[in-house]
Amino acid sequence: MASRIGMAFAISLSAAAAMADTAGCGHAEAAETPPPAADGQYQACVADAGTTHDTARAADVALREAEARHAPVAELHELAMELDRALTDAMRAAFAAQRAEIGPRGYEDRIYFRQAKAKPAVHALTNEAERLLTLRENHRLNHIPEVPRVPTF
Repeated sequence: MASRIGMAFAISLSAAAAMADTAGCGHAEAAETPPPAADGQYQACVADAGTTHDTARAADVALREAEARHAPVAELHELAMELDRALTDAMRAAFAAQRAEIGPRGYEDRIYFRQAKAKPAVHALTNEAERLLTLRENHRLNHIPEVPRVPTF
């Protein structure tokens, strides 16, 4: 039994070494240069990460004000849907900021991506993105009023 475990370990170790050689990990300049597709995705994420959460805050304030003045249900529904769109955009921007912080190499190298997610800056961005995701899902489940249907006869 011990020889089989040792043999399996040796086989997996040699397979990992072969994968490292084929991935170009032995060449520092090749490992630092991302493929053009990954660089394009990275540039898109950097552009998306620049958006702020101001629209989500403004939509939230507008919805709360409408609720305070007892606005009609149709207006509340429209404002709630606007807040949902703003929260979705803010969440997407937060995930784009996370990917931009990781860098273009994270698109092609899943191990690099996982290691980069453990860094404090990326971890903070991930927490913010997941917080916005939770806010959006909570809003979708509990805070969008249904518009009463008009009966058709």
